[in-house]
Amino acid sequence: MSALFTNKTQAIFWNNNVKAIQRMLDYDYICGREKPSVSAIVHATSENSFQKFFFGVREVLVPIYKSTKDAVDAQPEADTFLNFASFRTAYDVTMEALEFPSLKTLMITAEGIPERLAQEINIQAKKLGRTIIGPATVGAITPGCFKVANIGGSIDNIVKTKLHKIGSVGLVTRSGGLFNELANIISIKANGLAEGVAIGGDRFPGSSYLDHMLRMEKNPDVKFMVLLGEVGGSDEYDIIEAKKSGQLTKPIIGWCIGTVGQYFQGPVQFGHAGANANQDKEKASIKNEEMKKAGIRVPKNFNNLPELIEAIYHRLLAEGTIDKETSKNVPNLPEDYTAAINAGKIRKETNFICTISDDRGAEANYAGVPISQLAMPDTGYNIGDVISLLWFKKRFPKWTSDFIESVIKTVADHGPAVSGAHNARVSARAGKDLISSLCSGILTIGPKFGGAIDGAAKYFKYALDNNLDPREFVADMKKKNIPIPGIGHRIKSVRNPDKRVEELKRYAKEYFPSCELLKYAEKVEQVTTAKKDTLILNVDGTIGVLMVDMWRNNGYSETEIDELIRSGTLNAFFVIGRTIGFIGHILDEKRLNMPLYRHQFDDILYDVKEAEELAPVTN
Repeated sequence: MSALFTNKTQAIFWNNNVKAIQRMLDYDYICGREKPSVSAIVHATSENSFQKFFFGVREVLVPIYKSTKDAVDAQPEADTFLNFASFRTAYDVTMEALEFPSLKTLMITAEGIPERLAQEINIQAKKLGRTIIGPATVGAITPGCFKVANIGGSIDNIVKTKLHKIGSVGLVTRSGGLFNELANIISIKANGLAEGVAIGGDRFPGSSYLDHMLRMEKNPDVKFMVLLGEVGGSDEYDIIEAKKSGQLTKPIIGWCIGTVGQYFQGPVQFGHAGANANQDKEKASIKNEEMKKAGIRVPKNFNNLPELIEAIYHRLLAEGTIDKETSKNVPNLPEDYTAAINAGKIRKETNFICTISDDRGAEANYAGVPISQLAMPDTGYNIGDVISLLWFKKRFPKWTSDFIESVIKTVADHGPAVSGAHNARVSARAGKDLISSLCSGILTIGPKFGGAIDGAAKYFKYALDNNLDPREFVADMKKKNIPIPGIGHRIKSVRNPDKRVEELKRYAKEYFPSCELLKYAEKVEQVTTAKKDTLILNVDGTIGVLMVDMWRNNGYSETEIDELIRSGTLNAFFVIGRTIGFIGHILDEKRLNMPLYRHQFDDILYDVKEAEELAPVTN
């Protein structure tokens, strides 16, 4: 194979590096590929079966697999493996990938892999006839066809340096940063790259300069080559020998960076692990002299490299070896939504409005109060305060927040026999999880169970607002055939009062500035209990009227209070309180490990008659 990649190359990406993969797919799109080049992602710890990416304007799904074997089995057309594992696992990941014959080219981004392990990878790869790029590489590119991850930089930079279309220059280097710099120079002084490889900066890269330049020699798109060598090692001498022997016949421009090393008294370690001259022949200046003797074009210094590239390009252009450069239309690549938003380029209408909390900053807040300032006991905030912030966006006075907390504690539980607790326990005994069991209990809350709080507030407030005498109110409700919400109890009576009601009344009369609606409700109670002593103001009725008094004492308008009642706010106190009790009952059932509940036959009145047989309909 002459070209390393084609426009049909498919890759398996090890590690879900979303940004790097998206850059590859963006490159695919501007190159006009029919399908994305990344066919699979290997991510052992992912719970997802796919990852969404953009391919131009449309979204595509790239499957995620738990292992390389699963990915190879599912994507047999993939011939390239991009190993983005850390240096701790890169060896194991690569050795496993070498077991699959379909993976012809393997790239390793990690740097710092132990040299012994790197050599083992290289030996095994050569034995199997595979190409290794790396370790410590940004990858390789065949312009107009395929690029590895981040090589070439952003899409804007890629278009600027003509890496989206096939040029005429083959580039080989160790350095990823200098690769991008050379690609830019070549795009300015020539028509761009036909192929480029950064073999990696570690001491033992998996493939050499010579491996790639021999391949480029056979690639008809490559008309001349640029070698950017460096101080240290002897790989450049392989190129020198290949040039002398005639294996490399195409024009070559060569330069080894690190010539400044000759001015130091001792050996100097440059950026890469292999960039260290341990003997004279490894010095950059000596290598440059030897390349020049072999017929490789060597500039006087790095600053003269661009003009030398330009000179050879124009000579080959004049000879007809290189065709005249033609432009290529680049499809418009849509900007990512998040990037456009951050740049202030677009505005978008929101679908939701939130006025109670904000989680966008360093710390979430409730109605403007950071959680850290209200969560701990020493902050002075209690559960009533949290409810006041999140439900009403106000910091109520202490008597109000204490009352709210008292209501929640009061309604938290009323034993296992009520409908909600019963359903929750039955569901738990059926093996349902806590959330499902809790929902089964909460779903029973309504007009006949808990809903009396809303009703009591609504009807008692209406009666007082309309100046109805308590007797008139009772008569009016009877006339409408509506039981008065909040009046009546199955067990409690005038002679057997409800302690919860007594305590709520005591608190309100002691701490509320006024209890106008409670006093009215007590007068109604006098009327109803005169008929039957169990028709007392019960706990739901007490909470309902006191909530109205609470809001009035905090400056709420009548319109605001009516809206709170209509929206179900009062019933919400019952819901949040009973949730505490329901969870207790569910945990009780789980703790006791009770069996599946089945209702007893003797508690069911069976009245099952034989079904009536309907006569057939005749026309």
